[in-house]
Amino acid sequence: MSFPIESLFTQALGLEQPWTVERLAFSEADKRLDIYLDFPRGSKFTCPVCGRKDVPAYDTHRKSWRHLNFFQHEAYLHAPEPRVNCPDCGVKNASLPWTRSDSGFSLLFEALIMVLARDMPVKAIARLFGEHDTRIWRVIQHHVSQARKREDYHDVRRVGVDETSRKRGHHYVSIFADLDRSKVLFATEGRGKKVIGQFSNDFHDHNGDPDAIREVCCDLSPAFIEGIENSLPNARITFDRFHVMKIVNEAVDKVRREEQKEYPELKKSRYVWLKNPEDLKIEQSNRLEELSLMNLKTVQAYQFKLNLREFWKLPYDEALRYLTDWILWAVTSKLEPMKEAALTILRHWEGVVAYTETKISNGVLEGINSLVQAARNKARGYRTVEYFIAVIYLIAGKLNFQLPT
Repeated sequence: MSFPIESLFTQALGLEQPWTVERLAFSEADKRLDIYLDFPRGSKFTCPVCGRKDVPAYDTHRKSWRHLNFFQHEAYLHAPEPRVNCPDCGVKNASLPWTRSDSGFSLLFEALIMVLARDMPVKAIARLFGEHDTRIWRVIQHHVSQARKREDYHDVRRVGVDETSRKRGHHYVSIFADLDRSKVLFATEGRGKKVIGQFSNDFHDHNGDPDAIREVCCDLSPAFIEGIENSLPNARITFDRFHVMKIVNEAVDKVRREEQKEYPELKKSRYVWLKNPEDLKIEQSNRLEELSLMNLKTVQAYQFKLNLREFWKLPYDEALRYLTDWILWAVTSKLEPMKEAALTILRHWEGVVAYTETKISNGVLEGINSLVQAARNKARGYRTVEYFIAVIYLIAGKLNFQLPT
């Protein structure tokens, strides 16, 4: 049993009454397939505003939409877009099943764009389809915006916040993530106290209660701390362990840089001391062993770092005693950078020891940041901060775009 080719395309496009494929026009020379859709005279439609059914068409005007390629050929849909005369809402453009309002693409084409944009730079997608990248960005921003409107944060209780660079220089975007679901909740330009307030407002707009957030993980920034205390009043702060260790690592490096003036052997050994022992390459491990045999202040500073690593493994009561002893050891040493690091930890005592109970860190955000920076580097940067933020949501927001597959 055979069917007219138009009927096959009607089924393939998933069209429902009153829409059918009227005719096809294929050009091998232009590498193009044009698909013409139509509906019978007297057909009725649904009002896009109030949902009233069986509203007659008022008039039509012809429009075209880019569709998925037909093999290697560009494909376009053409149809008379009806306007309905709703008794309650007046004259409105009827909803079309294959596209959204004000789009020049079919929904299936936009779905393909969203899938590709997770892994490909937008400029590459634009070249692939012969479209201007601005049109591709409009699609991405529309669907990200719509998907975010549907997000519900009513049960979010543990949040991490960190910043990532948009481009070289002091151009930052702050990212807030649900630590239990490993997903981005909110991203905004800037950093510091103001972004905490912006997150609180956005959280409330998505059915979340800022007062219900119980745990926040962040770095030791005074601005973050003040913002959390003001906008998330019931949240306990846990300082990210990687940022705490970064303070100690910086102290180790300060000791090394000062000491290398007297001991040239320390030159170009920075990463030998900053990396964890298990992450060292064989040649780095050998060099560390050689330098450790020398009576160096850098070796002493490195021992402080190794000892502090043990703190994060201990239960609460043991951890308190251990950290107290570590701070006393550090402040009575003759290593000024390590004294400063210990006093910084002491000033942030509650947030540091909170880790032994909450066990939360910004490892989730570190992973997200790696993905985001890889995308940024692949794209060689983004023209606007809005594009960068859209990519963050696209990659790590775990959004439901409700697009056809």
